[in-house]
Amino acid sequence: MDLEFSPKEQEFRQEVRSWLEANVPATPLPSMDTEEGFRLHQEWEKKLFDARWAVVSWPQEYGGREAGLTEWLIFEEEYYRAGAPGRVSQNGIFLFAPTVFEFGSKEQQDRYLPKMASGEEIWVQGWSEPEAGSDLANVRSRADRDEERGGWVLNGQKIWSSRGTYGHRLFGLFRTDPESRRHHGLTYFMVDLASPGVTVRPIPQLDGEPGFAEVFLDDVFVPDADVLGGAGEGWKIMIATTGSERGLNLRSPGRFLAPANRLLDLYKERGGGDQVLRDAAVQAWMDAEAYRLFTFGTVTKLLDGGQIGADSSINKVFWSQMDVELHATALRLLGGYGELDEGSPDAVDGSRWLDGFLFALGGPIYAGTNEIQRNTIAERILGLPRAK
Repeated sequence: MDLEFSPKEQEFRQEVRSWLEANVPATPLPSMDTEEGFRLHQEWEKKLFDARWAVVSWPQEYGGREAGLTEWLIFEEEYYRAGAPGRVSQNGIFLFAPTVFEFGSKEQQDRYLPKMASGEEIWVQGWSEPEAGSDLANVRSRADRDEERGGWVLNGQKIWSSRGTYGHRLFGLFRTDPESRRHHGLTYFMVDLASPGVTVRPIPQLDGEPGFAEVFLDDVFVPDADVLGGAGEGWKIMIATTGSERGLNLRSPGRFLAPANRLLDLYKERGGGDQVLRDAAVQAWMDAEAYRLFTFGTVTKLLDGGQIGADSSINKVFWSQMDVELHATALRLLGGYGELDEGSPDAVDGSRWLDGFLFALGGPIYAGTNEIQRNTIAERILGLPRAK
């Protein structure tokens, strides 16, 4: 096993690091879940795009550098190392874009990918419904055929739509065959949230910011040009998107390596020789490094023509639990100071650890709950019988 980077990859790393050191804002941007923060994060995405750093692995015609997977992981490591702003465009560029590349027409790719990459259009997830959370096959929102206008009329409700409060377009599943059940009769739509009949209602998070939204659709017309794949093929296409969410794209190792290294620094500063906290901090760093090596192994598998498949469920359970434990350890080190929000003069590091912990709590829930992922692992990897 060769864990060394090639001279070309090392040169790429240095180029990324130099640009980020010169351009990352000296003062952290406001939360992207506020109106001002959302706008400023869009401006940051445009700056990345103009320098061709927004989507390094994409084709050049859509603003990328055609970098390989290893170079993309290097970029991600350097991005988080530099403390760069969160990616407000992540629903689009990390989750939805791979699906558009695989299933979208050339016209759809040309129409949507450049604006997605530049941050001009922010995409919203349209999966969960009041009766369909991790069990997406229970989708009830429907789409009825409108032959006269050449499209579909959508009705229903989506909930927990991330970036929904300020986002521009939604991707999600709707039932186009009213007689169908479960995985059948579903179609994958792209919806302009400025369309007549769309109502967006913000959902405040634990911190009071509207990071999610409910989206109501009342007789919303969507043309055939905004159907991804064919009618009735939605489940197959959705699996590709959720594979990106649980697998390689959404949570690159760089996202965990940076806080794991910060955690070791925090222990040196505040640990006071506590052996239990020392072991917890070291374990968090080891887990982050193990995840990094596992991910490079996944990249090697993909480059050799393999697929991620159900392994993405193992991946998702591991990183979501790791993220919670890492931040919980930091709060234990901080004691009472870890409970102070960013408005307090005594808050440590702008309350970064508390914010990270509150966000990490959602990890075992989003992208398919860990309970559902364990069922997938049991049945599709270990070959155990379905629970009755």
